[in-house]
Amino acid sequence: MPLLPLPETCETLRLSRPLPHVLLVELHRPDAANALNTQMGLELKQIWDSLYVDNDDIRCVVLTGHGERVFCAGGDLKQRNNMTDAAWQAQHALFELGMIAMTHCPVPIIAAVNGAAYGGGCEFVAAADFAYAADHARFALTETTLGIMPGAMGTQNLPRAVGERRAQEIILTGLPFSAEEALAWGLVNRVVAGADLLSVSLETAQRIAGNAPIATRQAKKSVALANQTDRFIGYRFEIEAYNRMVPTEDRHEGVRAFNEKRRPDFRGK
Repeated sequence: MPLLPLPETCETLRLSRPLPHVLLVELHRPDAANALNTQMGLELKQIWDSLYVDNDDIRCVVLTGHGERVFCAGGDLKQRNNMTDAAWQAQHALFELGMIAMTHCPVPIIAAVNGAAYGGGCEFVAAADFAYAADHARFALTETTLGIMPGAMGTQNLPRAVGERRAQEIILTGLPFSAEEALAWGLVNRVVAGADLLSVSLETAQRIAGNAPIATRQAKKSVALANQTDRFIGYRFEIEAYNRMVPTEDRHEGVRAFNEKRRPDFRGK
């Protein structure tokens, strides 16, 4: 029994396991454009915290939105209407903890952007390990048009994805941009027809889930460090992460399988 198990049911999310070792997380508030409210913030944080404590045999996560039009419209401004300053900041503190938990999640996260990703929705995309987008998807960080600014690591993750000057333009204008622009600028890795988005994303998730899970987690941590420190300090971490895998059963299994010309059976040990 996992120490901190994944929730069996959620009010604002739909969880499923469409493939072995793959968790599909669907933002599910169809009447509110899948906007982020307090309950969704709590449920997302619970999922990321659970995967941090115990992977529960999950080796890849696909994060998407319900429907064909909207990935996530950002913070739920209807819920926030007439909030006191104190209530707003308390809610945002929850969102901050949730984003930190997502960033620290050891399991790779693929964002499958099925439609509009505005505000916090765009920040989810930037926080994922990488992203695929439907050809009709639209993106924007609209916070400055509302008297605020990105507050879910958008000013940190977006420059890492698209470069500082492009990020300044996106954030300071608040203007939307297309999936093709997101691809050209580096926010998403691939643009596909909307009808194919989930199957393509799951195919990639299945590929990741078929690799050695310890190796995948260690590589993810090492790559994440690349833009946060000096190259050779980062390289020292890389070698520490690498040496963690040398004595694992998976490393021995991978070499045996290669020489025996068969698929490896990784156990995460």
